[in-house]
Amino acid sequence: MDRNTISKIQNYMRLTLGSKHIKVEGRENKIDSADVTLNGEFLGVIFLDEEDGETCYHFNMTILDIDLET
Repeated sequence: MDRNTISKIQNYMRLTLGSKHIKVEGRENKIDSADVTLNGEFLGVIFLDEEDGETCYHFNMTILDIDLET
């Protein structure tokens, strides 16, 4: 994804999730996805989906069972 798109996604996620500490960064050797972190901790991946002339972005976040034990 280009820098402009990544910036727009980052701003959207910060506003929607209420944290200015969310960061969206391009992935090395990947043009269709970006990593999402919060305070330096990996949260998940944003994937670009272009189908039938429409563009959307999917956020994939894995939650481990050990993360729920707090």
